[in-house]
Amino acid sequence: MKALILSGGKGTRLRPLTYTGAKQLVPVANKPILWYGIEEMVAAGITDIGIIISPETGTEVKNKTGDGQRFGANITYILQDQPAGLAHAVKVARTFLADSPFIMYLGDNLIQPGDLSYFLQKFTQQQPEALILLREVVNPSAFGVAKVDHTGRVLELIEKPKVPPSNLALVGVYFFSPIIHEAINRIQPSNRGELEITDAIQCLIGHKKQVIACKLDSWWLDTGKKDDLLEANRLILDTYLKASNLGEVDSKSQIIGRVEIGSNSQIINCTIRGPVVIGKNCYLENCFIGPYSSIADHTKLIDTDLEHSVILEGAKIIGINQRIIDSVIGQRAQLTLAPRRPKALRFLIGDDSQIELI
Repeated sequence: MKALILSGGKGTRLRPLTYTGAKQLVPVANKPILWYGIEEMVAAGITDIGIIISPETGTEVKNKTGDGQRFGANITYILQDQPAGLAHAVKVARTFLADSPFIMYLGDNLIQPGDLSYFLQKFTQQQPEALILLREVVNPSAFGVAKVDHTGRVLELIEKPKVPPSNLALVGVYFFSPIIHEAINRIQPSNRGELEITDAIQCLIGHKKQVIACKLDSWWLDTGKKDDLLEANRLILDTYLKASNLGEVDSKSQIIGRVEIGSNSQIINCTIRGPVVIGKNCYLENCFIGPYSSIADHTKLIDTDLEHSVILEGAKIIGINQRIIDSVIGQRAQLTLAPRRPKALRFLIGDDSQIELI
């Protein structure tokens, strides 16, 4: 069994944050989104992993993620020279996949840990040609959608339909036997100019191959937008964070609830109310850090009031007495505000930005 994780694309929905980097490397609870998928594969016993990369961000993904040793995996990087669809990604990975069954996992998706192992077991036991995961959503037109009969058998798959036949969206996790390659060779590009994986699965259905659908009842997030990224951060912190302190906290500071503080970080005259994760080599002074905040390595916060936000590596936020909420601040961004601003501020700020409001 092999795994194919897609980490290409241009991340247009997360701009300006992704103008300078891969969307799959944006951190959730101080860990790149992509790494959660890799860890899930390894936990499920799959260590031969191919990662699809794009010309724009592939080097960054490779340098950050490495050869897989840190995960206990062997990672092969596969270049998709143009964003020509999910089925096209499988096509360019043909040499790596060979004749193995495989999992295809969209690298900017998150599912609840442990679910992958459960569905892999069902795929292994029942040995269908494909197993897809479905989740009820309120906006099915934004997804690939499945039409199923009363027994749960998949009748039809439609990519982003204007009139959805159901509210069952395809989750970004697919299990395939090698026969999917034959189906991909039969399909043509869609109206979007892409080879759609939904068309390939529909081809299997049309040729009477066994396609199983399983309903996902636990959480699933596509982190391609700011609010989804913040929700993923909330879920991970709420569910899995454990309190620890490897830094220095002075006597004037209050640490309340589950807070993780990385090595060499200094906390001076601050109140931190968890769940909160603070990375390594950070400096926080005269700050209130509210729940569901993630602060990456090498950040500096002085006179700052923050809640339900993600601060990326190397950012500096100084002199903000008004509360920053529901925000994502890019790497090395510098944010300085003068007094008498509104009570709450919301940001989506890209890497290396410098902002001063007066």
